Amino acid sequence: MLADSVVGIVRASRAVAGAVAGIARRLGSVITPLGWIVLALIPAALLVGYRLGWIELVAAGWASVALAALAAVFLIGRVPYRMNLVLPHRRAVVGEPARGAVTVQNAGARRVLGSVLEVPVGEAIVELAVPSLRRGTTRTEDFAIPTRRRGIVKVGPVRTVRADPLGLVRRELSWTDGLELVVHPRTVSVPSTSTGLIRDLEGAPTRDLTASDVAFHALREYQSGDDRRYIHWRSTAKTGTYMVRQFEQTRRSHLVVALSLATHDFADEREFELAVSVAGSLGVRAIRDGRTVSVVVSAITPEFAKRRVYSVRPLATHLPDRLLDDLAVVEASVNALPLRDATRVVAEGTPGISVAFLVCGSRTTAQELRLCAAEFPPDVEVVAVVCDPEAVPGMRRLAGLNVLTIGYLEELRLALARAAAVA
Repeated sequence: MLADSVVGIVRASRAVAGAVAGIARRLGSVITPLGWIVLALIPAALLVGYRLGWIELVAAGWASVALAALAAVFLIGRVPYRMNLVLPHRRAVVGEPARGAVTVQNAGARRVLGSVLEVPVGEAIVELAVPSLRRGTTRTEDFAIPTRRRGIVKVGPVRTVRADPLGLVRRELSWTDGLELVVHPRTVSVPSTSTGLIRDLEGAPTRDLTASDVAFHALREYQSGDDRRYIHWRSTAKTGTYMVRQFEQTRRSHLVVALSLATHDFADEREFELAVSVAGSLGVRAIRDGRTVSVVVSAITPEFAKRRVYSVRPLATHLPDRLLDDLAVVEASVNALPLRDATRVVAEGTPGISVAFLVCGSRTTAQELRLCAAEFPPDVEVVAVVCDPEAVPGMRRLAGLNVLTIGYLEELRLALARAAAVA
């Protein structure tokens, strides 16, 4: 019997505590800091005023009661709105205009007064004034979304705010879900011939010989294990010995774009943003040309990791928009793998590379670039794209690689065309 009573008391106390906590949360979300001050002033002013006979404190206490009651009136009721938040385009490019729209409908049985809508856009709040609406009428308000920097801009949810003139209470009502706008880095159209500096789409013959391919090389005597389909019967009849065809191995073009995320390789944010745009331009061109392409960025070592992470992170390359989605969120980090180490990982872990683009900033020295190029096999064409807005654009040949220096994104097209002509 005693145990049942204890269990009942515990359950009742938990229920009361839960109800009190729920009420406290609701009040905390409605009452502003100024409102709490006024509520605390009421009992203090009335108690001290009546006890000491201070008429001024009594008047202040009852005035606070009147203000609290008046503020509570502003929270009564709910506007019969139906809202819809729309982004005509879920993707945008840095610097290009982007807009969103809110459609408001009066779904009630009477006319509603005008109100102000709040739409969170990134770190800012956009206020939209909605006029008085008759029953069943709809109004659409559009607003601008800033695209000054690449990334993901969170838009919404749309909310209305009911508050008293003094700011004692404030109730926010959310009417829609939040949406996201992906702001892509700026890219330029690169000629398709520029991204394949050595081998074309179908593959070009190499010096490696194979028993089966499309580029004929020579005839040789049949050996045990050779495929009989490649016996050259006319030569066999002439020599009296089985002769088989031998081919030069062809290789499909595999382009790799390696973007450093290490702050060690860049002098400032301008260089890094230019490098992201360069990587996007090269990758998008290769994807649209149907080439085999890999776009990788430096891995970032966690802050409290005991050892550095030696790896690279591949980005999506099956669609241009997916690649730009991934590039929209990359950030430079002091803990990112430098270009030299990232290049070693790429060279060891990516077979069949024909062209490698290394994208970095002005702080990457010529010696470091030569060491990066040395990580690749001799038959790989290595092109370093150095992003430096303060330097004179140009192209130079170092041991084992071409170095293209650009100061603006538009210079990438001319620099690649010049490099392709030289190659």
